[in-house]
Amino acid sequence: MDNNVETVLLYDEEGKEIEFDVLTKLDIKDKEYVIVAPTGEEDIDAIALRIEKDEDGNDILVTIEDDEEFEMISEAYDAISSDEI
Repeated sequence: MDNNVETVLLYDEEGKEIEFDVLTKLDIKDKEYVIVAPTGEEDIDAIALRIEKDEDGNDILVTIEDDEEFEMISEAYDAISSDEI
């Protein structure tokens, strides 16, 4: 995923398009992740997604289901966030 991407469009369970701000991109253990939050929403937690490639080589964002992987990303994001304060 291009580092200059500032927003992405995702779809909710009902197929409604929602715009998300890209907060940061992380490279961890040869995998790429992105932390996003709904645009204009202050009270909603950020979401971590893994960046993968589809069969055509396009970036796709995948929900992280593994608890250990999610914890690793959360810790990395927390470390970056605390460094920026």
